[in-house]
Amino acid sequence: MPRRFLTAALAVALLAAGCSSSPGSKQATAQSGTVTFALPPNATPNWIMPLGIPGHLASYNSSIYQLLFVPLVVFNGTSGTVAMDEKAGAVKQPQYSPDGKSVTITLKDNLTWGDGSKLTTRDVEFWYNLVKFNKTKWGGYAKGRMPDNMVEFKTIDEKTFQFILDKPYSPDWFTAVQLTNVRPMPQKAWDKVAIDGPVGDHDRTEAGAQQVFDFLVAQAKDLPTYQSNPLWKAGNGPYSVQEYTAGGQVTLVKNPKYTGEDTSSVEKVTFKPFTSADAEFNVLQTGGVDYGYLASANLNQRSSLESKGYQVQPWKGWAITYIPYNFNNPQTGPIFKQLYVRQAIQHAIDQDSIVKNIWRDMAVAGYGPVPQDPSSPYISDTQKNNPYPFDIAKAKSLLESHGWTPGPDGIAVCGDPAKCGQGIAAGAQLKFTLLTESGSKETDNMMAELKSSLSKIGVFLDLKQAPLNTVLGNSKACQPTAPECSWQMSFFGTQGSWYFNAYPSGERIFGTGATSNLGSYSDPRADELINASTSTADHESMKAYGDYLTKELPVIWLPNPVYQISAVKKNVNIGNQDPLAAMQPQRWTVK
Repeated sequence: MPRRFLTAALAVALLAAGCSSSPGSKQATAQSGTVTFALPPNATPNWIMPLGIPGHLASYNSSIYQLLFVPLVVFNGTSGTVAMDEKAGAVKQPQYSPDGKSVTITLKDNLTWGDGSKLTTRDVEFWYNLVKFNKTKWGGYAKGRMPDNMVEFKTIDEKTFQFILDKPYSPDWFTAVQLTNVRPMPQKAWDKVAIDGPVGDHDRTEAGAQQVFDFLVAQAKDLPTYQSNPLWKAGNGPYSVQEYTAGGQVTLVKNPKYTGEDTSSVEKVTFKPFTSADAEFNVLQTGGVDYGYLASANLNQRSSLESKGYQVQPWKGWAITYIPYNFNNPQTGPIFKQLYVRQAIQHAIDQDSIVKNIWRDMAVAGYGPVPQDPSSPYISDTQKNNPYPFDIAKAKSLLESHGWTPGPDGIAVCGDPAKCGQGIAAGAQLKFTLLTESGSKETDNMMAELKSSLSKIGVFLDLKQAPLNTVLGNSKACQPTAPECSWQMSFFGTQGSWYFNAYPSGERIFGTGATSNLGSYSDPRADELINASTSTADHESMKAYGDYLTKELPVIWLPNPVYQISAVKKNVNIGNQDPLAAMQPQRWTVK
């Protein structure tokens, strides 16, 4: 369930929402084990099969179907540290060979499908075959990753199997980034090519697997039949579907056939759709949802909500927030490539003040490429200790010692090209255009603060606002001669720039040539460390990567805001909220 820029966009949507349900449904309360959960604005669940395809990959889809079909491996961070959640998954701890080229996995004994049959290795093989022979249709495919990096699926017995890998990988990385994509599926119920067709071993041939995949996808696209189609009643999770409407409302009820250890305490969970944050907030104020959210701009209503029986708490995200530099911009790229310039800019950012005065403590200062809250074994001491604390004098000294002097307008000018750096001409100014997303008071205020603070060291920011999709569309990795390489700096992180899987490696955002490396940052040493972090079996490789990128500043590090500010009725105990943005309603309780 990778959370990239689109998940940041989903988090942005969390602040945008009209209730699309009927007025009569606004009186929902957490009684008799029933909880009503407010979906993000304009989020309408539309996929039930635990094998996603493009266009149906939203986080709320996977949050729902993993309650119906138990995933192979689950991670969560509700304990304060992101770790494997064996209780919610289908396996015991995976065991890796000493050379890192195979992983042996044992299924739990207690999970059964809706027809009473046991979960076996054949159900995992079924998933593997469908993905292997339909990888370009699968929404989770990326070249070189699963299933390309799996040479063979080897059955040991009914409960044990092996994935033989193409090369050694870090067990932490492979478990958290790859095995979390594996979804055992009921082969005895689904291995067919027509609704009334016979079940067989169709998936074991390429042609057969393609027919089965196409059949299941066609069934999954028929949303009105979700409540009645026997395929979707075959699940082995703690919940089953009672209601699944085209308008986006989904109601799950406790699965009486569930045999696992993660039994639900809540009898019924209703996921309620909204079309705007304002509409959701209006319903929240009437008590119409048990678990909702509010924008930080509405935090002044916190006391009012608490007096109505809600507790307000931030939902922290496993993410980082930053402003990328476009290192390939023909005008400013040579300036951005000077480490001392990036150091001066970082020193001029008062993150503590931004956290306190703009985000109202609903953000955490960020100093490097690894999420800093909750804690994890991957954070280097360098990142923890912030090598570039707010220091205007230090920032000015760095620039002055490299040949920059204030011009008549206060903007620093390169007076000594030999000191300024390669490719920087005499008379060049520290004047940059920053394209930033619109629609957020917090972002507006933070950009104003950056503009003011950087002006004190002679750096001028020309702020340009645009909708989030426009910012992302105009902030692409590019070649210096291409027209689309005119952008210089970009911000799209009102609700976090990048959400990670449980293992926060940087190959997608800081690796040379990576599609999500928007600023075209390229450093051979960084690439070496990134590769090591995905192929070695110790945390030190991640710390080394984090240490280097923290100091090298491939981007401007900024405070990371919360995923959302939740409002939960006091008689509903949800425990700690998962920074991976997942839900565990089976563990909620109602007083």
